[in-house]
Amino acid sequence: MRWTLKAKPEPEKIASLQDALQIDEIVATLLLQRGIETYDEAKTFFRPSLNDLHDPFLMADMDVAVDRIELALSKSENILVYGDYDVDGTTSVALMSSYLRTKQDNIATYIPDRYDEGYGISYKGIDFAHDNDFSLIIALDCGIKAIDKVAYAKDKGIDFIICDHHRPGDKLPAAVAVLDPKRDDCDYPFKELCGCGVGFKLVQALASKDGKTIDDLIEYLDLVATAIGADIVPIVGENRALAYFGLQVINTQPRIGFKAILKEVKKEKLTITDVVFIIAPRINAAGRMKHGNHAVTLLTETDINFAADCAVDIEQFNTDRKETDKRITEEALKQIEENDEQDRLTTVVYNENWHKGVIGIVASRLTETYYRPTLVFTKSGNKLAASARSVKGFDVYNALEACAEHIEQFGGHKYAAGLTLKEENYKAFKQAFEDVVTATIDSNLLTPEIKINTKLQLHQINDKLMRIVKQFAPFGPGNMTPVFMSDNLQDSGFSKRVGEDKSHLRVTATQNGFNITGIGFGLGDKFNLIENRTPFKAVYSIEENVWNGTTTIQLKLKDIKA
Repeated sequence: MRWTLKAKPEPEKIASLQDALQIDEIVATLLLQRGIETYDEAKTFFRPSLNDLHDPFLMADMDVAVDRIELALSKSENILVYGDYDVDGTTSVALMSSYLRTKQDNIATYIPDRYDEGYGISYKGIDFAHDNDFSLIIALDCGIKAIDKVAYAKDKGIDFIICDHHRPGDKLPAAVAVLDPKRDDCDYPFKELCGCGVGFKLVQALASKDGKTIDDLIEYLDLVATAIGADIVPIVGENRALAYFGLQVINTQPRIGFKAILKEVKKEKLTITDVVFIIAPRINAAGRMKHGNHAVTLLTETDINFAADCAVDIEQFNTDRKETDKRITEEALKQIEENDEQDRLTTVVYNENWHKGVIGIVASRLTETYYRPTLVFTKSGNKLAASARSVKGFDVYNALEACAEHIEQFGGHKYAAGLTLKEENYKAFKQAFEDVVTATIDSNLLTPEIKINTKLQLHQINDKLMRIVKQFAPFGPGNMTPVFMSDNLQDSGFSKRVGEDKSHLRVTATQNGFNITGIGFGLGDKFNLIENRTPFKAVYSIEENVWNGTTTIQLKLKDIKA
Protein backbone atom coordinates (compact mmCIF):
# COMPACT_ATOMS: atom_id res chain seq x y z
CA MET A 1 0.00 0.00 0.00
CA ARG A 2 1.09 3.55 -0.83
CA TRP A 3 0.15 5.98 1.90
CA THR A 4 -0.49 9.48 0.56
CA LEU A 5 -1.20 12.27 3.03
CA LYS A 6 -3.39 14.86 1.36
CA ALA A 7 -2.11 18.41 1.29
CA LYS A 8 -3.28 20.43 4.24
CA PRO A 9 -5.48 23.40 3.24
CA GLU A 10 -4.12 26.92 3.64
CA PRO A 11 -4.13 28.01 7.33
CA GLU A 12 -6.15 31.17 6.54
CA LYS A 13 -8.89 29.07 4.88
CA ILE A 14 -8.98 26.67 7.83
CA ALA A 15 -9.27 29.56 10.29
CA SER A 16 -11.97 31.28 8.21
CA LEU A 17 -14.12 28.14 7.97
CA GLN A 18 -13.59 27.34 11.65
CA ASP A 19 -14.86 30.79 12.53
CA ALA A 20 -17.84 30.67 10.13
CA LEU A 21 -19.06 27.26 11.28
CA GLN A 22 -17.73 27.17 14.84
CA ILE A 23 -15.97 23.88 14.20
CA ASP A 24 -12.56 22.48 15.06
CA GLU A 25 -9.55 22.28 12.75
CA ILE A 26 -10.08 18.59 11.90
CA VAL A 27 -13.61 19.12 10.54
CA ALA A 28 -12.59 22.32 8.71
CA THR A 29 -9.77 20.39 7.03
CA LEU A 30 -12.12 17.59 5.94
CA LEU A 31 -14.56 20.10 4.44
CA LEU A 32 -11.92 22.14 2.61
CA GLN A 33 -10.49 18.94 1.11
CA ARG A 34 -13.96 18.40 -0.39
CA GLY A 35 -13.99 21.87 -1.90
CA ILE A 36 -16.31 23.31 0.75
CA GLU A 37 -15.03 26.75 1.69
CA THR A 38 -18.02 28.81 2.87
CA TYR A 39 -20.92 28.63 5.30
CA ASP A 40 -23.44 28.33 2.45
CA GLU A 41 -21.48 25.50 0.78
CA ALA A 42 -21.29 23.67 4.10
CA LYS A 43 -25.03 24.13 4.62
CA THR A 44 -25.75 22.62 1.18
CA PHE A 45 -23.39 19.74 1.95
CA PHE A 46 -24.74 18.89 5.40
CA ARG A 47 -28.37 19.67 4.58
CA PRO A 48 -28.98 18.51 1.00
CA SER A 49 -32.21 19.75 -0.55
CA LEU A 50 -34.17 18.40 -3.47
CA ASN A 51 -34.91 22.00 -4.36
CA ASP A 52 -31.26 22.28 -5.39
CA LEU A 53 -31.75 19.80 -8.25
CA HIS A 54 -31.21 21.27 -11.71
CA ASP A 55 -34.03 21.98 -14.12
CA PRO A 56 -34.33 18.79 -16.22
CA PHE A 57 -35.02 20.87 -19.33
CA LEU A 58 -31.40 22.04 -19.25
CA MET A 59 -30.53 18.62 -20.66
CA ALA A 60 -30.20 18.47 -24.45
CA ASP A 61 -33.28 16.94 -26.16
CA MET A 62 -35.34 16.86 -22.94
CA ASP A 63 -38.13 18.98 -24.42
CA VAL A 64 -38.27 16.73 -27.49
CA ALA A 65 -38.38 13.59 -25.33
CA VAL A 66 -41.21 14.97 -23.19
CA ASP A 67 -43.23 16.02 -26.27
CA ARG A 68 -42.85 12.57 -27.85
CA ILE A 69 -43.93 10.74 -24.69
CA GLU A 70 -46.89 13.08 -24.17
CA LEU A 71 -47.94 12.44 -27.78
CA ALA A 72 -47.66 8.68 -27.22
CA LEU A 73 -49.76 8.92 -24.06
CA SER A 74 -52.41 11.08 -25.71
CA LYS A 75 -52.74 8.59 -28.60
CA SER A 76 -52.55 5.54 -26.29
CA GLU A 77 -49.54 4.19 -28.14
CA ASN A 78 -47.91 1.07 -26.78
CA ILE A 79 -44.67 2.08 -25.02
CA LEU A 80 -41.82 -0.35 -24.32
CA VAL A 81 -39.46 0.56 -21.47
CA TYR A 82 -36.12 -1.09 -22.27
CA GLY A 83 -33.10 -1.32 -19.99
CA ASP A 84 -29.88 -3.14 -19.27
CA TYR A 85 -29.83 -6.20 -16.99
CA ASP A 86 -27.65 -4.73 -14.22
CA VAL A 87 -28.77 -2.72 -11.17
CA ASP A 88 -28.68 0.64 -12.95
CA GLY A 89 -30.69 -0.74 -15.87
CA THR A 90 -33.31 -2.68 -13.91
CA THR A 91 -33.91 0.13 -11.41
CA SER A 92 -34.25 2.53 -14.37
CA VAL A 93 -36.86 0.30 -16.01
CA ALA A 94 -38.71 -0.13 -12.72
CA LEU A 95 -38.75 3.65 -12.18
CA MET A 96 -39.86 4.65 -15.68
CA SER A 97 -42.47 1.92 -16.09
CA SER A 98 -43.92 2.57 -12.62
CA TYR A 99 -44.30 6.26 -13.37
CA LEU A 100 -45.78 5.82 -16.85
CA ARG A 101 -48.30 3.28 -15.52
CA THR A 102 -49.73 6.02 -13.33
CA LYS A 103 -50.83 7.56 -16.65
CA GLN A 104 -51.88 4.55 -18.74
CA ASP A 105 -51.80 0.75 -18.71
CA ASN A 106 -50.28 -0.15 -22.06
CA ILE A 107 -46.70 0.09 -20.80
CA ALA A 108 -44.45 -2.96 -21.01
CA THR A 109 -40.87 -3.63 -19.97
CA TYR A 110 -38.02 -5.40 -21.71
CA ILE A 111 -34.67 -6.54 -20.30
CA PRO A 112 -32.34 -8.25 -22.80
CA ASP A 113 -31.14 -11.75 -22.01
CA ARG A 114 -27.47 -11.49 -20.98
CA TYR A 115 -26.61 -14.73 -22.78
CA ASP A 116 -28.85 -14.65 -25.83
CA GLU A 117 -28.78 -10.92 -26.63
CA GLY A 118 -25.89 -9.44 -24.69
CA TYR A 119 -25.56 -5.89 -23.41
CA GLY A 120 -27.71 -3.01 -24.57
CA ILE A 121 -30.28 -2.67 -27.32
CA SER A 122 -30.72 -5.83 -29.38
CA TYR A 123 -32.30 -6.65 -32.72
CA LYS A 124 -34.36 -9.29 -30.91
CA GLY A 125 -35.76 -6.63 -28.59
CA ILE A 126 -36.67 -4.41 -31.53
CA ASP A 127 -38.33 -7.35 -33.29
CA PHE A 128 -40.30 -8.03 -30.12
CA ALA A 129 -41.47 -4.40 -30.10
CA HIS A 130 -42.46 -4.58 -33.77
CA ASP A 131 -44.31 -7.89 -33.40
CA ASN A 132 -46.29 -6.52 -30.45
CA ASP A 133 -47.19 -3.12 -31.94
CA PHE A 134 -44.92 -0.92 -29.84
CA SER A 135 -44.32 2.38 -31.58
CA LEU A 136 -42.05 3.94 -28.93
CA ILE A 137 -39.11 2.46 -27.04
CA ILE A 138 -37.60 4.32 -24.09
CA ALA A 139 -34.11 2.88 -23.58
CA LEU A 140 -32.43 3.40 -20.22
CA ASP A 141 -28.78 2.92 -19.21
CA CYS A 142 -27.92 1.85 -22.76
CA GLY A 143 -28.26 2.90 -26.39
CA ILE A 144 -25.75 5.72 -26.76
CA LYS A 145 -23.80 3.71 -29.36
CA ALA A 146 -26.73 1.75 -30.86
CA ILE A 147 -26.62 3.57 -34.20
CA ASP A 148 -27.44 0.58 -36.43
CA LYS A 149 -30.13 -0.75 -34.09
CA VAL A 150 -31.94 2.58 -33.79
CA ALA A 151 -31.86 2.85 -37.60
CA TYR A 152 -33.25 -0.71 -37.83
CA ALA A 153 -36.10 0.25 -35.48
CA LYS A 154 -36.83 3.39 -37.48
CA ASP A 155 -37.25 1.28 -40.62
CA LYS A 156 -39.87 -0.68 -38.71
CA GLY A 157 -41.72 2.46 -37.67
CA ILE A 158 -40.49 2.45 -34.07
CA ASP A 159 -39.23 5.63 -32.40
CA PHE A 160 -36.49 5.62 -29.78
CA ILE A 161 -35.83 7.85 -26.78
CA ILE A 162 -32.41 7.10 -25.29
CA CYS A 163 -31.55 7.85 -21.66
CA ASP A 164 -27.90 6.97 -21.13
CA HIS A 165 -24.88 8.14 -19.16
CA HIS A 166 -22.08 6.29 -20.94
CA ARG A 167 -19.62 8.11 -23.16
CA PRO A 168 -20.99 8.74 -26.66
CA GLY A 169 -19.02 7.79 -29.75
CA ASP A 170 -18.26 10.18 -32.59
CA LYS A 171 -21.84 9.90 -33.84
CA LEU A 172 -25.16 9.80 -31.98
CA PRO A 173 -27.97 7.39 -32.86
CA ALA A 174 -30.78 8.93 -34.94
CA ALA A 175 -33.28 8.65 -32.09
CA VAL A 176 -36.12 11.10 -31.49
CA ALA A 177 -34.22 12.22 -28.40
CA VAL A 178 -30.85 11.31 -26.90
CA LEU A 179 -30.60 12.25 -23.22
CA ASP A 180 -27.02 11.92 -22.03
CA PRO A 181 -25.28 14.63 -19.98
CA LYS A 182 -21.95 13.43 -21.42
CA ARG A 183 -22.92 14.59 -24.90
CA ASP A 184 -20.47 17.27 -26.06
CA ASP A 185 -23.36 19.56 -26.98
CA CYS A 186 -25.26 19.08 -23.70
CA ASP A 187 -25.08 22.00 -21.29
CA TYR A 188 -26.62 20.14 -18.36
CA PRO A 189 -24.62 21.32 -15.31
CA PHE A 190 -24.09 17.90 -13.70
CA LYS A 191 -22.38 15.28 -15.86
CA GLU A 192 -22.15 12.34 -13.45
CA LEU A 193 -25.72 11.02 -13.28
CA CYS A 194 -26.17 7.26 -13.48
CA GLY A 195 -28.62 5.77 -16.01
CA CYS A 196 -31.42 5.71 -13.44
CA GLY A 197 -30.59 9.34 -12.62
CA VAL A 198 -31.06 10.34 -16.28
CA GLY A 199 -34.34 8.40 -16.28
CA PHE A 200 -35.40 10.25 -13.15
CA LYS A 201 -34.70 13.61 -14.79
CA LEU A 202 -37.03 12.56 -17.62
CA VAL A 203 -39.70 11.61 -15.08
CA GLN A 204 -39.14 14.93 -13.31
CA ALA A 205 -39.64 16.78 -16.61
CA LEU A 206 -42.81 14.81 -17.43
CA ALA A 207 -44.22 15.40 -13.95
CA SER A 208 -43.56 19.14 -14.16
CA LYS A 209 -45.83 19.30 -17.20
CA ASP A 210 -48.61 17.97 -14.96
CA GLY A 211 -47.92 20.62 -12.33
CA LYS A 212 -46.19 18.18 -10.01
CA THR A 213 -43.09 19.03 -7.97
CA ILE A 214 -40.11 17.03 -6.78
CA ASP A 215 -42.03 16.27 -3.57
CA ASP A 216 -44.45 14.18 -5.63
CA LEU A 217 -41.60 11.97 -6.86
CA ILE A 218 -39.84 11.11 -3.59
CA GLU A 219 -41.22 7.54 -3.64
CA TYR A 220 -38.97 6.78 -6.65
CA LEU A 221 -35.75 7.89 -4.99
CA ASP A 222 -35.06 4.51 -3.35
CA LEU A 223 -34.46 3.18 -6.88
CA VAL A 224 -32.24 6.13 -7.81
CA ALA A 225 -30.14 5.84 -4.62
CA THR A 226 -29.63 2.12 -5.23
CA ALA A 227 -28.43 2.77 -8.79
CA ILE A 228 -26.11 5.57 -7.64
CA GLY A 229 -24.48 3.27 -5.10
CA ALA A 230 -24.27 0.24 -7.39
CA ASP A 231 -22.93 2.10 -10.42
CA ILE A 232 -20.16 3.78 -8.39
CA VAL A 233 -20.85 7.28 -9.73
CA PRO A 234 -19.54 10.27 -7.73
CA ILE A 235 -21.73 11.05 -4.73
CA VAL A 236 -21.47 14.80 -5.17
CA GLY A 237 -23.82 17.47 -6.49
CA GLU A 238 -27.18 16.09 -7.58
CA ASN A 239 -26.12 12.52 -6.83
CA ARG A 240 -25.52 13.43 -3.18
CA ALA A 241 -29.01 14.92 -2.79
CA LEU A 242 -30.66 12.01 -4.65
CA ALA A 243 -28.73 9.41 -2.61
CA TYR A 244 -29.38 11.24 0.66
CA PHE A 245 -33.15 11.33 0.24
CA GLY A 246 -33.25 7.94 -1.46
CA LEU A 247 -31.67 6.38 1.62
CA GLN A 248 -34.34 8.03 3.76
CA VAL A 249 -36.99 6.35 1.61
CA ILE A 250 -35.24 2.97 1.86
CA ASN A 251 -35.05 3.29 5.65
CA THR A 252 -38.55 4.68 6.29
CA GLN A 253 -40.89 3.78 3.43
CA PRO A 254 -39.16 1.25 1.17
CA ARG A 255 -41.03 -0.20 -1.76
CA ILE A 256 -42.48 -3.69 -1.30
CA GLY A 257 -39.60 -5.31 -3.18
CA PHE A 258 -36.97 -3.75 -0.93
CA LYS A 259 -38.94 -4.79 2.15
CA ALA A 260 -38.91 -8.36 0.90
CA ILE A 261 -35.13 -8.30 0.27
CA LEU A 262 -34.40 -6.77 3.67
CA LYS A 263 -36.59 -9.35 5.39
CA GLU A 264 -34.44 -12.07 3.82
CA VAL A 265 -31.21 -10.50 5.11
CA LYS A 266 -32.62 -9.18 8.40
CA LYS A 267 -30.97 -5.75 8.19
CA GLU A 268 -32.47 -2.59 9.57
CA LYS A 269 -31.16 0.94 8.94
CA LEU A 270 -29.07 0.92 5.76
CA THR A 271 -26.18 3.11 4.69
CA ILE A 272 -25.14 3.55 1.05
CA THR A 273 -22.47 0.88 1.72
CA ASP A 274 -25.23 -1.53 2.79
CA VAL A 275 -27.13 -0.72 -0.39
CA VAL A 276 -24.00 -1.53 -2.42
CA PHE A 277 -23.25 -4.79 -0.60
CA ILE A 278 -26.72 -6.04 0.35
CA ILE A 279 -29.43 -4.78 -2.03
CA ALA A 280 -27.41 -4.28 -5.23
CA PRO A 281 -25.82 -7.77 -5.44
CA ARG A 282 -29.23 -9.37 -5.04
CA ILE A 283 -30.80 -7.25 -7.78
CA ASN A 284 -27.77 -7.97 -9.97
CA ALA A 285 -27.93 -11.69 -9.24
CA ALA A 286 -31.18 -12.01 -11.20
CA GLY A 287 -29.58 -10.82 -14.44
CA ARG A 288 -26.37 -12.71 -13.73
CA MET A 289 -27.81 -16.12 -12.94
CA LYS A 290 -31.32 -16.15 -14.48
CA HIS A 291 -32.88 -13.07 -16.09
CA GLY A 292 -33.10 -9.37 -15.24
CA ASN A 293 -36.88 -9.57 -15.54
CA HIS A 294 -36.94 -11.12 -12.06
CA ALA A 295 -35.39 -7.95 -10.65
CA VAL A 296 -37.85 -5.65 -12.43
CA THR A 297 -40.75 -7.79 -11.22
CA LEU A 298 -39.54 -7.56 -7.62
CA LEU A 299 -38.90 -3.80 -7.83
CA THR A 300 -42.36 -3.05 -9.25
CA GLU A 301 -44.39 -5.58 -7.25
CA THR A 302 -47.13 -4.23 -4.97
CA ASP A 303 -48.27 -7.53 -3.41
CA ILE A 304 -46.14 -8.29 -0.35
CA ASN A 305 -46.73 -12.06 -0.52
CA PHE A 306 -45.74 -12.33 -4.18
CA ALA A 307 -42.76 -10.04 -3.52
CA ALA A 308 -41.67 -12.33 -0.68
CA ASP A 309 -41.66 -15.29 -3.07
CA CYS A 310 -39.63 -13.26 -5.60
CA ALA A 311 -37.15 -12.29 -2.89
CA VAL A 312 -36.64 -15.94 -1.93
CA ASP A 313 -35.84 -16.76 -5.57
CA ILE A 314 -33.44 -13.81 -5.82
CA GLU A 315 -31.74 -14.85 -2.57
CA GLN A 316 -31.08 -18.25 -4.16
CA PHE A 317 -29.75 -16.59 -7.34
CA ASN A 318 -27.37 -14.61 -5.13
CA THR A 319 -26.18 -17.74 -3.32
CA ASP A 320 -25.55 -19.43 -6.67
CA ARG A 321 -23.71 -16.34 -7.88
CA LYS A 322 -21.39 -16.37 -4.86
CA GLU A 323 -20.49 -20.02 -5.38
CA THR A 324 -19.92 -19.52 -9.11
CA ASP A 325 -17.75 -16.43 -8.87
CA LYS A 326 -15.65 -18.04 -6.11
CA ARG A 327 -14.97 -21.10 -8.28
CA ILE A 328 -14.16 -19.08 -11.40
CA THR A 329 -11.88 -16.72 -9.48
CA GLU A 330 -9.90 -19.71 -8.22
CA GLU A 331 -9.65 -21.09 -11.78
CA ALA A 332 -8.54 -17.70 -13.13
CA LEU A 333 -5.85 -17.30 -10.47
CA LYS A 334 -4.59 -20.79 -11.28
CA GLN A 335 -4.50 -19.92 -15.00
CA ILE A 336 -2.38 -16.82 -14.29
CA GLU A 337 0.06 -18.83 -12.18
CA GLU A 338 0.32 -21.74 -14.63
CA ASN A 339 0.98 -19.37 -17.54
CA ASP A 340 3.54 -17.54 -15.41
CA GLU A 341 1.88 -14.16 -16.08
CA GLN A 342 2.31 -12.61 -12.64
CA ASP A 343 4.87 -10.09 -13.96
CA ARG A 344 2.70 -8.64 -16.73
CA LEU A 345 1.18 -5.18 -16.26
CA THR A 346 -2.26 -6.48 -17.29
CA THR A 347 -4.38 -9.49 -16.44
CA VAL A 348 -6.21 -11.03 -19.40
CA VAL A 349 -7.71 -14.50 -18.89
CA TYR A 350 -10.13 -16.64 -20.89
CA ASN A 351 -12.12 -19.83 -20.49
CA GLU A 352 -15.00 -20.63 -22.82
CA ASN A 353 -16.95 -22.30 -20.00
CA TRP A 354 -16.89 -19.45 -17.50
CA HIS A 355 -20.30 -18.07 -16.56
CA LYS A 356 -20.86 -14.79 -18.39
CA GLY A 357 -22.96 -13.46 -15.54
CA VAL A 358 -20.08 -13.29 -13.06
CA ILE A 359 -17.02 -12.37 -15.15
CA GLY A 360 -17.31 -8.73 -14.03
CA ILE A 361 -17.12 -9.77 -10.38
CA VAL A 362 -14.20 -12.10 -11.14
CA ALA A 363 -12.41 -9.23 -12.93
CA SER A 364 -12.84 -7.11 -9.79
CA ARG A 365 -11.45 -9.89 -7.59
CA LEU A 366 -8.42 -10.37 -9.86
CA THR A 367 -7.82 -6.62 -9.79
CA GLU A 368 -7.82 -6.76 -5.99
CA THR A 369 -5.28 -9.62 -6.10
CA TYR A 370 -2.77 -8.34 -8.68
CA TYR A 371 -3.81 -4.68 -8.83
CA ARG A 372 -3.53 -4.07 -12.56
CA PRO A 373 -5.98 -3.46 -15.46
CA THR A 374 -7.90 -6.71 -15.90
CA LEU A 375 -10.10 -8.43 -18.49
CA VAL A 376 -11.95 -11.70 -18.01
CA PHE A 377 -13.19 -13.37 -21.21
CA THR A 378 -15.71 -16.13 -21.85
CA LYS A 379 -17.48 -17.54 -24.89
CA SER A 380 -20.71 -15.80 -25.88
CA GLY A 381 -22.30 -17.32 -28.97
CA ASN A 382 -19.73 -17.20 -31.75
CA LYS A 383 -17.82 -14.34 -30.09
CA LEU A 384 -15.80 -13.78 -26.95
CA ALA A 385 -17.19 -11.38 -24.35
CA ALA A 386 -15.20 -9.72 -21.59
CA SER A 387 -15.61 -7.54 -18.55
CA ALA A 388 -12.85 -5.02 -17.89
CA ARG A 389 -11.86 -3.48 -14.57
CA SER A 390 -9.11 -0.98 -13.87
CA VAL A 391 -6.96 0.36 -11.08
CA LYS A 392 -7.48 3.80 -9.63
CA GLY A 393 -6.13 6.52 -11.92
CA PHE A 394 -5.97 4.47 -15.12
CA ASP A 395 -8.62 4.88 -17.84
CA VAL A 396 -9.35 1.39 -19.18
CA TYR A 397 -11.91 2.79 -21.65
CA ASN A 398 -9.17 4.79 -23.38
CA ALA A 399 -6.91 1.72 -23.40
CA LEU A 400 -9.61 -0.33 -25.10
CA GLU A 401 -10.16 2.46 -27.60
CA ALA A 402 -6.47 2.20 -28.51
CA CYS A 403 -7.01 -1.53 -29.22
CA ALA A 404 -10.17 -0.95 -31.27
CA GLU A 405 -8.82 -2.68 -34.40
CA HIS A 406 -9.08 -6.02 -32.57
CA ILE A 407 -12.50 -5.38 -30.98
CA GLU A 408 -16.01 -5.84 -32.37
CA GLN A 409 -17.81 -3.67 -29.85
CA PHE A 410 -17.04 -1.99 -26.51
CA GLY A 411 -18.45 0.55 -24.10
CA GLY A 412 -18.36 1.66 -20.50
CA HIS A 413 -16.51 3.97 -18.15
CA LYS A 414 -13.03 4.87 -16.97
CA TYR A 415 -12.83 1.99 -14.49
CA ALA A 416 -15.28 -0.58 -15.85
CA ALA A 417 -16.12 -1.59 -19.39
CA GLY A 418 -17.35 -4.47 -21.52
CA LEU A 419 -16.37 -5.69 -24.96
CA THR A 420 -16.78 -8.43 -27.55
CA LEU A 421 -14.33 -9.69 -30.13
CA LYS A 422 -13.81 -12.58 -32.54
CA GLU A 423 -12.02 -15.59 -31.04
CA GLU A 424 -9.28 -15.43 -33.65
CA ASN A 425 -8.45 -11.89 -32.49
CA TYR A 426 -8.02 -12.83 -28.81
CA LYS A 427 -4.24 -13.34 -28.78
CA ALA A 428 -3.55 -10.20 -30.81
CA PHE A 429 -5.85 -8.18 -28.55
CA LYS A 430 -4.25 -9.57 -25.39
CA GLN A 431 -0.81 -8.47 -26.57
CA ALA A 432 -2.05 -5.10 -27.84
CA PHE A 433 -3.75 -4.39 -24.50
CA GLU A 434 -0.54 -5.25 -22.63
CA ASP A 435 1.46 -2.99 -24.97
CA VAL A 436 -0.93 -0.05 -24.59
CA VAL A 437 -1.03 -0.30 -20.81
CA THR A 438 2.75 -0.71 -20.57
CA ALA A 439 3.26 2.40 -22.70
CA THR A 440 0.73 4.60 -20.91
CA ILE A 441 0.35 3.63 -17.26
CA ASP A 442 2.20 5.41 -14.46
CA SER A 443 3.97 2.61 -12.58
CA ASN A 444 2.87 4.14 -9.26
CA LEU A 445 -0.72 3.28 -10.15
CA LEU A 446 0.14 -0.42 -9.93
CA THR A 447 0.47 -0.15 -6.14
CA PRO A 448 -2.80 0.43 -4.24
CA GLU A 449 -3.00 3.89 -2.72
CA ILE A 450 -4.58 4.96 0.53
CA LYS A 451 -5.31 8.67 0.58
CA ILE A 452 -5.17 10.06 4.11
CA ASN A 453 -7.11 13.18 5.02
CA THR A 454 -5.17 14.16 8.11
CA LYS A 455 -3.12 12.89 11.06
CA LEU A 456 -4.82 12.45 14.43
CA GLN A 457 -3.79 11.87 18.00
CA LEU A 458 -5.94 9.14 19.53
CA HIS A 459 -7.28 11.50 22.20
CA GLN A 460 -8.89 13.58 19.40
CA ILE A 461 -11.21 10.70 18.55
CA ASN A 462 -14.40 11.32 20.51
CA ASP A 463 -18.19 11.24 20.28
CA LYS A 464 -18.37 14.76 18.84
CA LEU A 465 -16.00 13.91 15.96
CA MET A 466 -17.91 10.69 15.32
CA ARG A 467 -21.22 12.58 15.22
CA ILE A 468 -19.91 15.07 12.65
CA VAL A 469 -18.20 12.43 10.47
CA LYS A 470 -21.52 10.54 10.26
CA GLN A 471 -23.08 13.71 8.81
CA PHE A 472 -20.61 13.58 5.90
CA ALA A 473 -22.51 10.52 4.61
CA PRO A 474 -23.60 9.20 2.17
CA PHE A 475 -20.07 8.25 1.19
CA GLY A 476 -18.77 7.26 -2.20
CA PRO A 477 -16.55 8.48 -5.04
CA GLY A 478 -15.97 12.22 -4.65
CA ASN A 479 -16.98 12.05 -0.99
CA MET A 480 -15.08 9.14 0.49
CA THR A 481 -15.20 8.17 4.16
CA PRO A 482 -12.60 10.30 6.00
CA VAL A 483 -9.32 8.42 6.46
CA PHE A 484 -6.95 9.23 9.30
CA MET A 485 -3.42 8.27 10.32
CA SER A 486 -1.85 7.97 13.74
CA ASP A 487 1.78 7.13 14.54
CA ASN A 488 3.73 6.21 17.67
CA LEU A 489 1.09 3.66 18.61
CA GLN A 490 1.67 0.59 20.75
CA ASP A 491 -0.22 -2.58 21.45
CA SER A 492 -1.62 -2.48 24.97
CA GLY A 493 -1.13 -6.24 25.22
CA PHE A 494 -4.63 -7.31 24.22
CA SER A 495 -4.27 -7.32 20.42
CA LYS A 496 -4.73 -10.67 18.65
CA ARG A 497 -5.56 -12.40 15.41
CA VAL A 498 -9.26 -13.21 15.11
CA GLY A 499 -11.61 -15.05 12.76
CA GLU A 500 -11.90 -18.74 11.93
CA ASP A 501 -8.67 -18.67 9.93
CA LYS A 502 -7.07 -15.93 12.05
CA SER A 503 -6.94 -13.68 8.97
CA HIS A 504 -8.24 -10.58 10.78
CA LEU A 505 -6.55 -8.42 13.39
CA ARG A 506 -8.13 -7.01 16.52
CA VAL A 507 -5.98 -4.23 17.95
CA THR A 508 -6.07 -2.40 21.24
CA ALA A 509 -3.85 0.58 20.54
CA THR A 510 -2.45 2.99 23.09
CA GLN A 511 -0.88 6.41 22.65
CA ASN A 512 0.11 8.71 25.52
CA GLY A 513 -2.18 6.88 27.92
CA PHE A 514 -5.21 6.90 25.59
CA ASN A 515 -6.55 3.50 24.47
CA ILE A 516 -8.85 2.58 21.60
CA THR A 517 -9.73 -0.71 19.89
CA GLY A 518 -9.66 -1.37 16.16
CA ILE A 519 -10.46 -4.12 13.70
CA GLY A 520 -8.43 -4.81 10.57
CA PHE A 521 -10.10 -7.23 8.17
CA GLY A 522 -7.53 -9.25 6.27
CA LEU A 523 -4.67 -7.76 8.32
CA GLY A 524 -3.99 -10.83 10.48
CA ASP A 525 -0.55 -11.31 8.92
CA LYS A 526 0.50 -7.87 10.23
CA PHE A 527 0.32 -8.99 13.86
CA ASN A 528 4.09 -9.43 13.97
CA LEU A 529 4.47 -5.67 13.31
CA ILE A 530 2.79 -4.75 16.60
CA GLU A 531 3.57 -7.55 19.05
CA ASN A 532 5.94 -7.04 21.96
CA ARG A 533 4.83 -3.39 22.12
CA THR A 534 6.74 -2.54 18.95
CA PRO A 535 5.80 1.03 17.89
CA PHE A 536 3.62 1.17 14.77
CA LYS A 537 1.53 3.55 12.70
CA ALA A 538 -1.93 2.91 11.33
CA VAL A 539 -4.33 4.21 8.70
CA TYR A 540 -8.02 3.92 9.53
CA SER A 541 -11.52 5.32 9.42
CA ILE A 542 -13.65 5.63 12.54
CA GLU A 543 -16.93 3.84 13.06
CA GLU A 544 -19.45 2.95 15.74
CA ASN A 545 -19.44 -0.58 17.10
CA VAL A 546 -22.59 -1.82 18.83
CA TRP A 547 -22.13 -4.79 21.16
CA ASN A 548 -24.64 -6.02 23.75
CA GLY A 549 -26.54 -2.75 23.48
CA THR A 550 -23.44 -0.61 24.09
CA THR A 551 -22.10 1.71 21.37
CA THR A 552 -18.40 2.51 21.27
CA ILE A 553 -16.08 4.12 18.71
CA GLN A 554 -13.55 1.83 17.06
CA LEU A 555 -10.93 2.15 14.35
CA LYS A 556 -11.60 0.38 11.07
CA LEU A 557 -8.00 -0.34 10.14
CA LYS A 558 -6.92 -0.12 6.50
CA ASP A 559 -3.20 -0.74 6.90
CA ILE A 560 -0.42 -0.94 9.48
CA LYS A 561 3.27 -0.22 9.14
CA ALA A 562 6.19 -0.42 11.53
